[in-house]
Amino acid sequence: MEQPRHQIRATHTASTITVYQAYSPDLGLPAARENRFPAAWKRDRMTWIKPSFLWMMYRCGWATKEGQETVLAVEITRDGFEWALRHACLSGYVRGLHPDRAAWQGQLKRAPARVQWDPERDLRLQPLPHRALQLGLCGEAVRRYADEWTVGIRDVTSLAREIHARVRSGDLDSAARLLPEELPFPEGDGLLAHLRG
Repeated sequence: MEQPRHQIRATHTASTITVYQAYSPDLGLPAARENRFPAAWKRDRMTWIKPSFLWMMYRCGWATKEGQETVLAVEITRDGFEWALRHACLSGYVRGLHPDRAAWQGQLKRAPARVQWDPERDLRLQPLPHRALQLGLCGEAVRRYADEWTVGIRDVTSLAREIHARVRSGDLDSAARLLPEELPFPEGDGLLAHLRG
């Protein structure tokens, strides 16, 4: 069945959603060990979270890129994730969705979150026709993410490496069986109406 072009697919429960980030070991390992982001983690900078495991693998090169060697699965509250989406602005101007470019720029400056839709990836990290969500958090949203919304942090680097090893050996079926199960995220109340570009 064909996937909708803009749809959030993620590992989620009734109260949480799992997103992914990749960091250097000096940030990622303490975060996973302490189950919270360490003091060295900058709360005054924008941070991007990704519900798609394979998009994270594309971004971090299966945990091989410098500064992205530790992949974290961050379980956050659904309430927090939905708050960020409701307060988000698209990272790019879309004619017909925004009144004009100036209005979009004003929204972008005020928004504590921004959304970018990038091609989803397959196991070989090739682009697919449907999109994966990236959610950028800044200001109030990044502080809430780190200090209020985060329920748990797991180091999934070894999982990333195991899946990558199976992909490299050509065993795509067993690699696929190891992937986190990502299902469509419920979008009640027009959650994404202002974010489909």
